[in-house]
Amino acid sequence: MFNAQLDQLTDYPFQRLTDLLGGPATSDSLVMSIGEPQHPPPSLVARVIGEQAGLWGKYPPAAGSPDFRRAVADWLTRRFVLPDGMIDAERAVLPVAGTREALYLIAQTVITPAAFGPCQGQPLVLLPNPFYQVYVGAAVMAGAEPYFVAGASGAAAQPDYTTLPDSVLARVKLAYLCSPANPQGSVADLDLLKRTIELARRWNFVLAVDECYSEIWDQVEPAGALTACAQLGGSLDNVMVFHSLSKRSSVPGLRSGFVAGDVNLMAAFGRLRSYGGAATPLPLLAAAAALWRDETHVRENRDLYRAKLDMAERIFAGRFGFTRPPGGFFLWLDVGDGEKAAVEVWNKAKIRVLPGKYLSRGDVGDRFIRVALVHDLTTTEKALTHLAQTL
Repeated sequence: MFNAQLDQLTDYPFQRLTDLLGGPATSDSLVMSIGEPQHPPPSLVARVIGEQAGLWGKYPPAAGSPDFRRAVADWLTRRFVLPDGMIDAERAVLPVAGTREALYLIAQTVITPAAFGPCQGQPLVLLPNPFYQVYVGAAVMAGAEPYFVAGASGAAAQPDYTTLPDSVLARVKLAYLCSPANPQGSVADLDLLKRTIELARRWNFVLAVDECYSEIWDQVEPAGALTACAQLGGSLDNVMVFHSLSKRSSVPGLRSGFVAGDVNLMAAFGRLRSYGGAATPLPLLAAAAALWRDETHVRENRDLYRAKLDMAERIFAGRFGFTRPPGGFFLWLDVGDGEKAAVEVWNKAKIRVLPGKYLSRGDVGDRFIRVALVHDLTTTEKALTHLAQTL
């Protein structure tokens, strides 16, 4: 009656946390387990949606509006220092209802379960370890085998897929890379991005680069996969990048993101989405286009996260393996036993944090907890102080 592939999936991390803690969050608790930005959304969102209210009566095209695609292409060109015309707004950009949907569907787009014979094994999907859970679900439900690759220097580093043996690379159909990484905040430098893109082209697999945290950075603006493509000659072959407004603009409820890259892959992806994807309503697309054209709110947002990292450094420096992450808004703390610490923090301080075990395979994340710095400054300082005292 059910798809047997579902048996290969664990419960989603937040359900596992609810089971571990004996129930959901309560009204007197603080949720720092989920990366749900709590900063006030930019005022332009409500204004633009109100101005475009007449469009609620129209079915939105799956490909979005020309204005949205143009805004995205222009932003990519500015942000990643691309040559004019490298991003074709009509063929290389598609809106998505949040990048989770897109990161899931790309596996369904590019993986054929029977692509290899029984002697060669299932197709492989390369994943960082730790990782965003959707990557695993996408691989498994597409009939592929997840292949987990930890960073060369441990949990905090980016994986280097170029070190894998040919016997593995010959079976790869898709590789996920997340920079800045969820949960650790590590960043792939331009050299690693170039080498990984060249690897994908050499072995003809798709490189899906999750850059949802690219605009939340501490001291150095992260490199992007499209910059690497530009420096390799400008081709987008084998590469797709995924971006979202949820983190960048503090509008997780807008459910708006985009995919950009290889035009042939985009055509196939768009074809699949026309069957199973959710089209973004036109008033929301108009608001999203306005957000991609505005950088003021992004700088203000980034400054708030930077101030919270300052707090975290004052409170945790020299303890729990604290490292100031170069990107993203998570703390990745070594507490010895992540599950035990999550229970203790919940019972004693009514703070929910996520065990690293739920974001990893093997023992890579077992010692860690992930703490989301998504609340206002006052709430965050109070919570981190209580967290440190409890730990």
